[in-house]
Amino acid sequence: MDMQAPPGHGSARLVPPVPAPPEQELPTLRFIAAMRVNGILCWPASAYDAPLRRRRLFGRTRFTVSDPDLVRHVLVDNAANYARTPITIRLLRPMLGDGLLISEGTAWRHQRRTLAPAFTPRAVETLVPHILSASDEAAAALEGPAARGPVDLFAALQRLALEIAGRTMFSVGMARHGDRLRSFLEAYAARLGRPHLTDLLVPLRFATPLDRARARFRRDWVAFLDQVIADRDQGQDGRHQGEARDLLDLLRAARDPETGRGFSHEELRDQVATMILAGHETTAVTLLWACTLLALAPETQAAVAAESGHVEKPFTRAVIEETMRLYPPAFVLARRALGSDRLAGETVRPGDSVTISPWLLHRHRGLWRDPDAFDPARFLPGAPPVPRFAYLPFGAGPRVCIGAAFALTEATLALSRIVGHFRIERADARPVLPAAVVTTQPDHAPAFRLTRRM
Repeated sequence: MDMQAPPGHGSARLVPPVPAPPEQELPTLRFIAAMRVNGILCWPASAYDAPLRRRRLFGRTRFTVSDPDLVRHVLVDNAANYARTPITIRLLRPMLGDGLLISEGTAWRHQRRTLAPAFTPRAVETLVPHILSASDEAAAALEGPAARGPVDLFAALQRLALEIAGRTMFSVGMARHGDRLRSFLEAYAARLGRPHLTDLLVPLRFATPLDRARARFRRDWVAFLDQVIADRDQGQDGRHQGEARDLLDLLRAARDPETGRGFSHEELRDQVATMILAGHETTAVTLLWACTLLALAPETQAAVAAESGHVEKPFTRAVIEETMRLYPPAFVLARRALGSDRLAGETVRPGDSVTISPWLLHRHRGLWRDPDAFDPARFLPGAPPVPRFAYLPFGAGPRVCIGAAFALTEATLALSRIVGHFRIERADARPVLPAAVVTTQPDHAPAFRLTRRM
C-alpha cells in the first residue's frame, strides 16, 4: 500500500529528528518505564514493518495492530467487542469524568447522539470568529516579546489554544481562569496522569494510593469547573435570549433525538471538561510541531504565509494534516477485548489488550513512501488518496473524534494567522524530540525567533 506523494513545494527533503527505537523488544520493567516517560520507545525498530505484533505482559497477551484491514476490524467491524482499557479509565476519568471520551455502552450512545448537532459544519462555522479573533490577539501579544529576543512559542500556543477553547465554549476569554486551569492540567500530567505499575496490576475495582490521590484531585477539579460555569452564567446579560452563542449554549439545548433527554448538570460538566482539555491540549501540540517543522522548511513556511490572505487554505491545511501524521497528538489507542476474536490467524481472548498506535501507523514502512519525511503534498487536492485506516489522527469508527472538523479548522486558521504575521526560525540548534505520555509532547519547550512580516 505504497503512497506515491506528488512533489513538494521546492523545499529540500526534511526528516525531523526522533528518538532511535530500541533494537529489541524491551523487557517488562523497561517497557513500563518507557510508558511513563516516552511511550514511542515501547516499540522496537521491527514494529515499523510488522502488521501485527504480540507480547505477554502480566499474564495477558498484548497485540499491536498496524495493518489497515485489522485496524478497521477492531475499530469498526467488531468495535462492540473492544472497550476502553482499565488503565485508560484510571488515567482519564479523574479529569474527564464520564464524558464522551471514556464513557461506554448506553451512556456513550446517548452522549454521542446528543452532542452530534453541536459539531455539524454549520455549527463549526459559527465558531470561526472566535478562532480568528483569538489568533489575531495572540499574534499581536507576541510582537513585544519577539522584538526582545527568543520566544517560548509553546507557552504562547498553549495560551492561544486555551483562549480559543474558552471563547468557543463560553463566549468569553480565559483571562480569569486560564492560569488556574493550566496549573490543574500540569499538576495532573506531572504525576497522576502517568501510568504506574500498580495501574496495570491492580484491578480497577480496587483503589490504589494513586487512585486516592486522583480522587482528591477530582474533587478540587470539579469544584473549579462548577465555578467557571457559574461565573460564565452570571456574566450573561440576557441580550441574546434563545440564540446559541457558544458550545455551552448548544450543549444545554441539545436533546437526544431518540429519547428527548438532555444533559444533567454533571453530564454537562464532564462534556465541558472533555472539550476544553482534550481540545486545547491537542491543538497546542499540533501547532507547536507545525511551527517547528516550518522553521526547518523555510520555503514551505513561505507558501503558508502567501496563502494566509486567502479564504481557502488548502496548503496550510495540508501542513496541519502532515504534521498530525508525523506527530499524532493521540499517539496510541488502547482497547480491551470483551470476547474472543481472531486477528490475522492469532486468537484474541477476553481480557487481552489490542493497541493501535497512530505513531506506528503513520510512520509504517509498508504503508507510506518516505514515511519519516515532512511532505505536506501528500494531503493536497489531487494527491493519491490516503488509505483510510493507515491515517488516524482522530481515531476511526463509531468513536472517531466528534470534534475532528472543528479541530482541523481551528489549527489551520490559527497556524495561518501566526505564520502570516511572523517569519518563524529556531533560536538554537537543539533538536526537538517527541516525548509521548498522554499526548505527543516536545521533550522541551524550544526557543524561536519571530520576525514581523511586512
